[in-house]
Amino acid sequence: MPYLMGIDIGTTGTRAAIVSPEGRVIGAATGAHKPMRMEKPGWAEQDPEDWWQATVTATTGALGAAGLKGSDIAAVGLSGQMHGVVLLDKAHTVLRPSLIWCDQRSQAQCDWITSRVGRNRLIQWVSNPALTGFSAPKLLWIRDHEPATFERAAQFLLPKDFVRFRLTGEFATEVSDASGTLLFDVTHRRWSREMLGALQIDAGLLPRVYESPEITGNITREAALLTGLAAGTPVVGGAGDQAASAVGNGVVLPGLTSATLGSSGVIFAYTEVPRLDPRGRIHTFCHAVPGKWHVMGVTQGAGLSLRWFRDFFGGIENWYAAQVGADSYDLLVCEAEQAPPGSGGLLFLPYLMGERTPHLDPQARGMWFGLTAAHTRAHMVRSILEGVAFSLRDSIEIFKGLEIPVEQIRLSGGGSRNFTWREIQADVYGKDVVTLKTSEGSAFGAALLAGAGAKIYSSVQEASRQAVHEQETMAPRAENVALYNRLYRVYRNLYPAVKDLAHELAALATEHRAP
Repeated sequence: MPYLMGIDIGTTGTRAAIVSPEGRVIGAATGAHKPMRMEKPGWAEQDPEDWWQATVTATTGALGAAGLKGSDIAAVGLSGQMHGVVLLDKAHTVLRPSLIWCDQRSQAQCDWITSRVGRNRLIQWVSNPALTGFSAPKLLWIRDHEPATFERAAQFLLPKDFVRFRLTGEFATEVSDASGTLLFDVTHRRWSREMLGALQIDAGLLPRVYESPEITGNITREAALLTGLAAGTPVVGGAGDQAASAVGNGVVLPGLTSATLGSSGVIFAYTEVPRLDPRGRIHTFCHAVPGKWHVMGVTQGAGLSLRWFRDFFGGIENWYAAQVGADSYDLLVCEAEQAPPGSGGLLFLPYLMGERTPHLDPQARGMWFGLTAAHTRAHMVRSILEGVAFSLRDSIEIFKGLEIPVEQIRLSGGGSRNFTWREIQADVYGKDVVTLKTSEGSAFGAALLAGAGAKIYSSVQEASRQAVHEQETMAPRAENVALYNRLYRVYRNLYPAVKDLAHELAALATEHRAP
């Protein structure tokens, strides 16, 4: 039987998963990354060579766990963290550590791009506004602050595509990851000549772009010796982490949407044509399904909000969990279950890291609103779960305004594993929420794309039909939907009411930050 391998280059580690054609994960392993370097506030860097070493660990570990040889793998797919910047010189040597997705140092470059190109023209040319998370502002930061390094650059690659280069010797990317660079014409699925000209970036820096299931190269003999894979094994384009995860969740047809609850939260929907938000509140990217697109809204502080509460206010839960081998998150959610739906009128804004959708405001600030002496810790914890769901609903409401159908929402990430949080999401969204039998995420989706490229499946949609299987469907409860609709109307008016005050507080905090 031919097997498929998906490799996902994440932030904390690289994951390799081996998948059978019917969707069974038969072996998986992770290679850990060194902690990201954060030399200054807002900076975040990683060493690309570390990703490669983690890939070697993950691939050899997955083959060992499955009891397979490299020759048993029919094809390899790649996924990974988006937006990072890897620069190579003419000798193919990495010039500096990669500025990764969460690096925020390039606001001045974003402002310059917006001023030079114009906000409306940005949406027309590349379908998205200039944000610090995207690759182009990071490239310009290097050009502005490290001109000698930029002058030596001969090749720009995204994180997973650096690993592709080490596996195959080819400089290539694919449409979903390229969409997050701010250099890509998302509508026409090609590099934007207009954007490159406006920013004075040489097109020769950029890799060739493929559709996600297309074969981009083959495993070299050198890579085979290190990874355990067989020389000549095809490597397909793959996808950025969110698009790959969506393929793994079966979000490859109209009406299907995914909600991923990790540290951040992502609402992702398939579209037949590019759907552009004139205000740039959501991202419009090419999907990993050839000739299709997706829209995506992001909540910065989703699971991070619960982790923040646990780390700073969950001392008892953390201590008890350590004593008995329990999960401290489960203990907090059990406490939340003691509070009623709606948390007694207590609302939480999860803007602990600023916010992207719908506010695009790095100075957004979190808050509890409606707090009274009658509220307990249980109300506070439940309000966090509800506030994150309200924040994700903001993206769903934008989708509706763009006439993007949302009929079923498929859940993934840590938040999907908890019954109460799933229940809250169903009631807040007013939609059926579904969990799936496989939870490997982006690596699983990358493996399915490899199967489409190797013709084990006739298409990405066929891969989904064969390999993605529903486990549980939870329907919303009418009485809670009515309550949450009323609370959501208050929630969505909260931040506009306090935005100016949040910015004033942010300025004060910056002025009086300790040296």
